[in-house]
Amino acid sequence: MSPPPDTCAAADELRHAVPDIETLARGLADADYLVDESLATSMFLGVRLPQPLLLEGEAGVGKTEAAKALAVVLDTPLMRLQCYEGIDAAEALYEWNYPRQLLRIRLADSTGSPLSEDDLFGRDYLIRRPLLSALEHPGPRPAVLLIDEIDRADDDFEAFLLELLGEAAVTIPEIGTIAATHPPVIVLTSNRTRDLHDAVKRRCLYHWIDYPDPRRAVDIVRRRVPGASQALAVQVANAVSRIRDSDVQKPPGIAEAIDWLAALDLLGVETLDAAAVDRTLGSVLKYEDDQDAVRAEGLEHLVGSGD
Repeated sequence: MSPPPDTCAAADELRHAVPDIETLARGLADADYLVDESLATSMFLGVRLPQPLLLEGEAGVGKTEAAKALAVVLDTPLMRLQCYEGIDAAEALYEWNYPRQLLRIRLADSTGSPLSEDDLFGRDYLIRRPLLSALEHPGPRPAVLLIDEIDRADDDFEAFLLELLGEAAVTIPEIGTIAATHPPVIVLTSNRTRDLHDAVKRRCLYHWIDYPDPRRAVDIVRRRVPGASQALAVQVANAVSRIRDSDVQKPPGIAEAIDWLAALDLLGVETLDAAAVDRTLGSVLKYEDDQDAVRAEGLEHLVGSGD
């Protein structure tokens, strides 16, 4: 059986927007998100196959930003679901508009009109959450659905997502199955605080985002803090790399490097030295024990002196 016309039109839109990997990489760069060939390939396949893309990596390496930049490239809405322990269908998919249903019941009582269960449990009484909003997005291009930090949710929620990930559809008991005419581009992120179920992984493409090397980190942070000097950006990238090699429990990611460079630039710091590091260490290390560990090793080490 051939796919519905709307689904074919959505695929044509994606082919036009992202004809090849190089075009996607350039578009992401224009959105200030730099990718290597491997990540660009994974994102291209996620868009064009289409198939959900699971991005894993340490906190702060740019997993969430990948989905945001992809929505910019595709010129389409980003629907974001932030996962947390205990999240369920009411927060993720839909819930019923109980006040509106109650008003409908009162109106029927006051007018003596017949009222069936079907009258109360229809699409007009749904409050749409991110998953359903993404499935029902009318196009012309599919929405980008970001399921952020799925590792924070529990096993039951992963099982709940399987229909969506495998078929771009969900089942609402009172209504039936709702299938997307413009299947969303789905990006899942995980900080790998726990292993995800194999059933989820089987439905997804997979890519591990590692920390960028210092040269790539300089390019990234300068795009986000364009007023900062090249020399200061290089010093920050090198210092962050050294912090990751030190005895810290929460190594800083590229997000923290951006925050640190922005703070230094705002303070008018032109050269990173031990005093500047000491004043702004809270921009890059968010745990007191990690700050104590870095100070114990000597702040001069971070700026390339006292090695």
